[in-house]
Amino acid sequence: MNESTGYFANVDWDMMKTATEETLYMTIVSLFAVFFLGLALGLILFLTNRKKDSGSRIAYWITAILVNVFRSIPFIILIVLLLPMTKTLVGTIIGPKAALPALIISAAPFYARMVEIAFREVDKGVIEAAKAMGANLFTIIGKVLIPEALPAIISGITVTAISLVGFTAMAGVIGAGGLGNAAYLEGFQRNQPAVTLVATIIILIIVFVFQFIGDILTKWVDKR
Repeated sequence: MNESTGYFANVDWDMMKTATEETLYMTIVSLFAVFFLGLALGLILFLTNRKKDSGSRIAYWITAILVNVFRSIPFIILIVLLLPMTKTLVGTIIGPKAALPALIISAAPFYARMVEIAFREVDKGVIEAAKAMGANLFTIIGKVLIPEALPAIISGITVTAISLVGFTAMAGVIGAGGLGNAAYLEGFQRNQPAVTLVATIIILIIVFVFQFIGDILTKWVDKR
């Protein structure tokens, strides 16, 4: 047995495979929810900002307060605060499913601000031209805002995906499973540094893959 095999002899590869699948499950499921929720919140923030009518101002400030509050709470604290809601929604406070509410609520406000910024960067002349041609609000959103901001929207969801991978690692420490759980419980607490090293390497690979896919998609949709 060589030195490398000896160092990794205590690594349970079946356990690492399961942990990787749990991390991917938490990241991908929450990412889909974050994309649609963050897109909606970002759209509300953009459309209601600087409007003078009372309805728009109320909608903006309510949305802005919720976004700022949940974006500011550290994830490890948020997941603890949401335990009662998590128990009600998924019936348990441990395992990958239990991490989903906190992952979504933590990442969606962050992504919403990125979406709002993306919409602000759209050329106002294009929007005004669409209005002059008689386009209604839904047409402007679907045919102008989203297509023009799509590269920034994809870039933002890529950054959010990478943040979610990190959040899943923190969630794993308090019982959500995944690679964070493997690195902490199996690696750190049992004094098996090889397990922690392998979990870290797999997390890095997942991050690199998300970044690569995001970069490819961003370049593909960017027609500038």
